[in-house]
Amino acid sequence: MAPLLEVKNLVTRFYTEQGVVNAVNGISYRLAEGESLGIVGESGSGKSVGVMSLIGLIPSPPGRVENGEVNFHGRDLLKLRPAELRHVRGREITMIFQDPMTSLNPVLTIGRQMTEGLKLHLGMNDTQARKRAIEMLDLVGLPGAEDRLNDYPHQFSGGQRQRIMIAMALSTNPSLLIADEPTTALDVTIQAQIVELVKELQEKLGMAIIWITHDLGVVARMVERLAVMYSGYIVEIGSVWDIYDKPAHPYTLGLLQSLPKVDARQQQRLASIEGLPPDLRQEFNHCPFAPRCPYVIDKCWEENPPLMPTGRDQQSACWRWETVVEEPSRFGVEVK
Repeated sequence: MAPLLEVKNLVTRFYTEQGVVNAVNGISYRLAEGESLGIVGESGSGKSVGVMSLIGLIPSPPGRVENGEVNFHGRDLLKLRPAELRHVRGREITMIFQDPMTSLNPVLTIGRQMTEGLKLHLGMNDTQARKRAIEMLDLVGLPGAEDRLNDYPHQFSGGQRQRIMIAMALSTNPSLLIADEPTTALDVTIQAQIVELVKELQEKLGMAIIWITHDLGVVARMVERLAVMYSGYIVEIGSVWDIYDKPAHPYTLGLLQSLPKVDARQQQRLASIEGLPPDLRQEFNHCPFAPRCPYVIDKCWEENPPLMPTGRDQQSACWRWETVVEEPSRFGVEVK
């Protein structure tokens, strides 16, 4: 059975006055109908740029998708005309962004913003679009949905604004929802509510989800498969259980180690990954993680490793993955 989404060798660069930024460097992955994929990594690892590239949201100039295929329902999105892509984006693929206050238009009512997309993509009239907007706001748990359609974004709390963004994204019954760190601007309690809401709606509506985050604690509850990105590369990919149980890349181990342990018997200092992410204006002929890696060997400086099978549904771009899997205690990581 063909996947819903198949990304092949996607490359995105930004041409700036300071040089060419190699933001995404040949990433590939697949997503089945109704499946959930998490993409994690530090800021600047290429998570958001990678998914923005799928749906034509890279600002050009200075950005440009230079290579790859993005096959969605059998069509290569990179070859669609702008009008065709706009029909896919907002109808079949929708997105929730980090900060709802900057995503919602402050001078238009919530009702106006919700019904515009329904009329554009589904051909609804005013009455039908208003009814659908109320249904979706009720579905995401916004109190008094009908009475609040005439309110403006500033009249809602941060959590309520994110619920509105979710309602807007799901109102066209998309096949794929992209969630770009949608809980980052919210407090911990509201974060948990939004995570559970999206998970519940996915089960109810049967859509696929790509969840982008730097928080491994959040993504563990949300997804079935996980891709770990570093310096524009996918350095590890597989089932979330396998990666948490036996991480096969030193960078993944470092991210897992940074998670606080609720059941720790004694207080322990959280370890960090030493060093800084590399300058993406350089092209790598070696492993990009080598300068920060405690497992580094000469070969790491000579050749950038490809993704290699490390398990039934797991791949790692590390020459020493077998050693990493055998010695997780080196980073103090114990995943249950």
